[in-house]
Amino acid sequence: MKQEHIDAGKAIQKRTGKTFYLATRFLPERVRHATHVLYAFFRIADEVVDDADGTPPAEQRARLEDLRAQATGEQPPDDPVLEAFGELRERYGISAEEVDTFIDAMAADIETDRYETYGDLESYMRGSAASVGVMMTAIMESDAEEAALPHAVKLGEAFQMTNFLRDVREDIVERDRIYVPQETLREHGVDPEQIERLEHSESFATAMASELQRTEELYREGVAGIRYLPEDCQLPVLLAAVLYAEHHAVIRAQGYDVLSSEPSLSTARKLWCLAKTRWHWHWNRDPEAVFQRVSAVPTTEPDRRGPEHGDRIPTR
Repeated sequence: MKQEHIDAGKAIQKRTGKTFYLATRFLPERVRHATHVLYAFFRIADEVVDDADGTPPAEQRARLEDLRAQATGEQPPDDPVLEAFGELRERYGISAEEVDTFIDAMAADIETDRYETYGDLESYMRGSAASVGVMMTAIMESDAEEAALPHAVKLGEAFQMTNFLRDVREDIVERDRIYVPQETLREHGVDPEQIERLEHSESFATAMASELQRTEELYREGVAGIRYLPEDCQLPVLLAAVLYAEHHAVIRAQGYDVLSSEPSLSTARKLWCLAKTRWHWHWNRDPEAVFQRVSAVPTTEPDRRGPEHGDRIPTR
């Protein structure tokens, strides 16, 4: 890949994915450059539907189909990132079917703004999140790829679920989307209109706690596969998991209120996560053990029955 193409992808990642970008910096160069390009491709497709600014659905679909054709080599690329992605896809044997799965998920966002069950949401994430894990595993060139892939899929889903739970306010305000499954809201007595009005309540807190617990199980399953990755990739992937999961601690500290303000990690907090993860990794190269020690994911499952006694649950 040309350096100018790598730089174009890096600029997009640095601007739009600061948390993942921090972890990417610790990847070996052979993987880091490819990651910049992968992330940029994902963002270009995602922004077709997330930053539509009133663009008609038909035009969004046409743009996605154009991206699909360029990404799979059916048409010549008209963008440096797409040119680099095409070279990357051929080099690492990423199938056109995997690209199709990802683009199909992006297209689903044009018309789908609510998900009835977690199964429905999981089907969406097979393209929007699991494909990311599959492609990242490909560029790392693991000798145990078959063993690593199921865990990579789970970790990709965990990252996406954390984003969904962190971004509830942004998704409803900017895109009129709710990714928390409707069945979860009903189970905890939450009217979707309450979310649309950005009204926090104890019932919404318990729904959030339930989905956090589900997501944390995905982290446990995902991190369990880091040992199958090349040694020089294990710490960066572990660091990404620690950083994403740290949002859960912020969500809990806010009493599960993600409707009043979006949880975010300060630079100091990210650097602290980095420092403690690297320190423990120096002494113990077991990804699961280090993740249990330093991450915000509890080793037990306190959220199964909702917030624990003493948790702050502000209501309005």
